[in-house]
Amino acid sequence: MAQTMPSGTDHSIPPIRRRPRQLPWPLNIYQTAVGKKYVMALTGIGLLGFVVVHMIGNLHLYEGPAQIHHYAEALRDLGGHLVPRTFLLWVMRLGLIGMFAAHIHSAVSLSRLSAKADSKYVGKRDYIAVNFASHTMRWTGPIILLYVLYHLADLTWGWFSDDWVRGDVYNNVYTSMSALPVAILYIVANVALAIHIFHGAWSMFQTLGINNPAYNGLRRGFATGIAGLILAGNLSFPIAVQTGLIDIDGHTPGEFATDTEEGH
Repeated sequence: MAQTMPSGTDHSIPPIRRRPRQLPWPLNIYQTAVGKKYVMALTGIGLLGFVVVHMIGNLHLYEGPAQIHHYAEALRDLGGHLVPRTFLLWVMRLGLIGMFAAHIHSAVSLSRLSAKADSKYVGKRDYIAVNFASHTMRWTGPIILLYVLYHLADLTWGWFSDDWVRGDVYNNVYTSMSALPVAILYIVANVALAIHIFHGAWSMFQTLGINNPAYNGLRRGFATGIAGLILAGNLSFPIAVQTGLIDIDGHTPGEFATDTEEGH
């Protein structure tokens, strides 16, 4: 004999996990995996642009102390007399910090979502399209974060050398990278950066919907080219110092010292 449920009984199935409180639009988009991927891709483009410009700017080191100093001063004087000195530089820095934080948060959030999804399967998921670069993103990311913190402490804040001089970019780069362990550290970190950029530059097009077999070759060529360009440029600095191509001869430490912040 069939049994009937009492009237008013809730027949709904309870959710596996409680749904987080929804943020107002458009912030609620970021609560989805797709939204997080878009944020990671867009901030990745911004950070990639900074890395390219930063590397190109540092090529002034090969022109000598005066040229790299003038470049650093030009960054501090952005906006001319329309805004206070270093104002626009700090606006860009804060924007860069915001992009970096959003990039890290979205990456960590997606990693946690992926781990929760993996836990639902008895066996490991089999990734069809995986390569060395994508497989090591979880390692190259933290390496880059630690490298950025060290880079700031080393060349911008001068924590690790008594010979550091505020505002003298040429002297500070030479003093730092003339130490072999520091040069090796920079080389290893920039190899990790290039691997990270290769996969990031490849996958960001897919995230943004630019994914078609007709031009996937161009995507791979761009990812390889931009990662190789940045790797070659950044590796050249510690190698040039170690081989004597960049040296301190003829330059008096503190010659370009300034009372304002160090601009490297």
